Amino acid sequence: MGLFRFLCAGLVLLCLSFSVAAQDMQLQKVAENVYAVVGELGNRTPENLGNNATFGLVVTPEGAVLIDPGGSYQGAQRLHRVIRQVTDQPVVAVINSGGQDHRWLGNGYFREQGARIIASEAAVQDQKARVRDQLILLNNLVGEAGLKGTEPVYADETFSESLILTLDETRIEIVHAGPAHTPGDSFVWLPQKRVLFSGDIVYTGRMLGVGAQSSSASWISVYETMAAYTPDVLVPGHGQPGPLDRARADTYDYLVFLRKRVREFFDAGGDIASIGSLDQSRFSYLENFDTLAGRNAQRVYTEIEWE
Repeated sequence: MGLFRFLCAGLVLLCLSFSVAAQDMQLQKVAENVYAVVGELGNRTPENLGNNATFGLVVTPEGAVLIDPGGSYQGAQRLHRVIRQVTDQPVVAVINSGGQDHRWLGNGYFREQGARIIASEAAVQDQKARVRDQLILLNNLVGEAGLKGTEPVYADETFSESLILTLDETRIEIVHAGPAHTPGDSFVWLPQKRVLFSGDIVYTGRMLGVGAQSSSASWISVYETMAAYTPDVLVPGHGQPGPLDRARADTYDYLVFLRKRVREFFDAGGDIASIGSLDQSRFSYLENFDTLAGRNAQRVYTEIEWE
């Protein structure tokens, strides 16, 4: 009995150590040698160092491939510490799935480690266009100390529509099917594992954000292209990994609903000043609903004005 209690106590300490090491990021195995690293659903903070997103990891005999490097240099360091819990393999490639800060501003750290950086041409254009604003926002939210070491580092390998990586026998397909949350969003497909990393094309458990850089109409089309791959597991850009049905409910259904309701409101002569009152309570179960629902409606209204 004494030995049993000793082992149990050791297990508890191990779990606590894991929790402390991972801090705000949860490491989840989704297939053999494939992981999601799930960050917070809330905003960027000094505590999370800009890592308020979900990231991906694929481990191969030739090295590890990281899907998105974190939102700052120090955020990338923290993400690397989480990666080392499952592999000592070096990160040989980093895929930027889009133009948001947490999809690329950690590039500098992994470039120093010798990783090649890969992104769509549209993502790099978006990153360059918004880098100043992103760094100002991060400085306000994460703080100057948390941003220490963060410098814009862009992909050294770009593609227009798709790119295939093969490491040992692992095939990784990267596809840019059009603008979505950001102009250069891509998804990453592992055909042998039937796992798909969506980047910011999919949010689960959290209301997505339609920003000035977004295209809600194209986002719907991009989602449909992505969903046609019928993954067994989808790892979203924000939220928990799960089945495609969850992604559809929390992202696709919301976008279709929002575009339809805003279009009806617009065609009826509704003014943008009143669009924030549009009833979106069907999706009130999503985190950040109160903060984002009204703004999303305003952004879609503005898009529709110009369509």
